[in-house]
Amino acid sequence: MKFDESFVWGGATASYQVEGAARQDGRSPSVWDDFCCKPGKVTDGSSGEDACRQYELMEQDVALMAKLGLKAYRFSLSWSRILPEGTGKVNPAGIDYYNRLIDCLKAHGIEPYVTLYHWDLPQKLQQQGGWLNPQSVCWFSEYARVVAEAFSDRVRYFITFNEPQCFIGLGYMGTYHAPGLNCSMADGFLAAHHVLKAHGTAVLQLRKYGKQPLQIGFAPTGKFTYPKTSAPQDVEAAKEMMFHHIALEDWVWSVTWWSDPVFLGKYPQDVAEKYRDILPEITPEDMQLIHQPLDFVGQNIYDGRMVEADEDGKPRFSPVPLGAQHTSIGSPVTPEILYWMPKFLYERYGKPILITENGMSNCDIVSMDGKVHDGCRIAYLESYLANYRRAAREVPLQGYFLWSVMDNFEWAHGYTSRFGLVYVDYPTSRRIIKDSGYWYQSVIASNGEILPEAGE
Repeated sequence: MKFDESFVWGGATASYQVEGAARQDGRSPSVWDDFCCKPGKVTDGSSGEDACRQYELMEQDVALMAKLGLKAYRFSLSWSRILPEGTGKVNPAGIDYYNRLIDCLKAHGIEPYVTLYHWDLPQKLQQQGGWLNPQSVCWFSEYARVVAEAFSDRVRYFITFNEPQCFIGLGYMGTYHAPGLNCSMADGFLAAHHVLKAHGTAVLQLRKYGKQPLQIGFAPTGKFTYPKTSAPQDVEAAKEMMFHHIALEDWVWSVTWWSDPVFLGKYPQDVAEKYRDILPEITPEDMQLIHQPLDFVGQNIYDGRMVEADEDGKPRFSPVPLGAQHTSIGSPVTPEILYWMPKFLYERYGKPILITENGMSNCDIVSMDGKVHDGCRIAYLESYLANYRRAAREVPLQGYFLWSVMDNFEWAHGYTSRFGLVYVDYPTSRRIIKDSGYWYQSVIASNGEILPEAGE
């Protein structure tokens, strides 16, 4: 079985993780530039100041993407490279860089998918309160307008936010990611509401100033569940756990708190009732703004928890087997999630599914033959994609973006974790296509036909 002929095979990166050139051509610092300067925040004491030097080596990298056979490249824009003050004067050098990237991708037959925000808020806006400031909705609206005016003549696909669960949960309500505020739950709800309003106004601006009909989506993540068996009681238990039984204290990681307002126009009632005393004011006008029509459900999915029905039919987590497989950063390997989650998401939201991130961290090394033999990553991707192809028989799938095109600065892990299809030797910036890159090339060429069948 092949995927549909319109299925999009892509790879993804983010601006702060690959571009480097943090001090060049008018770019101002982002919250991650500031965060990385604080002792102990990044495992190896590194930063994205140089990263993969894609800002300098962009044409080489796009040529590598073409060699891999990618049909699309999902990348994020550096807000502070485009608007160094966060608002106001546009930086021509920043616009020029992304124009050159877009033109280079198009010349190689690679469709650009542009993400407006992948965690790197301009530090100058953070100094004004960041996402806690109600003006952040206006800041993001202005930024979206600039992006639409500059790039939408050639870019048709836009994604507003990447994983708000992470930058709010780990950065505002925690200290693990930038800006590391460790704020109260009430402030977390406030920042989250501003982000969702910013999403809505960005969609309006993209559609208003877009120079062609645009396809627009959203790329959250979450805590996912899948059933132990395909028995109806286990399937219902997994859905119940997924959408209704997440620990309320862990609301920031829920699928529904972020996606229900966007796709259904309302916050989930269970969480809203639990925390009504600390929620910000939420008006009907707010919900109308947040609930803008979107073209697909983007979702970043790496793993999930197995759920079964107990003797009374209530959901419970299944025990994790001894010796269960994990990636190098400790994420469980649960390929079944790419079958069940698209089904659950389509059933709830009724839009085509686009996996905007999926991939594996690994302890990759260059072998004596000068190659990178990452068989573990191939096994991981093969099992996940086989399950995704199984889902294609039942729900509309728009595409798949592998994280990531190349090894890069992996946030708090620094350069200690590698996700790429392309190995990057950071001191020299040398690129080496890994075995997994050539494997993905063959999967794309066959449109998934060479994948094995996923088990029931």
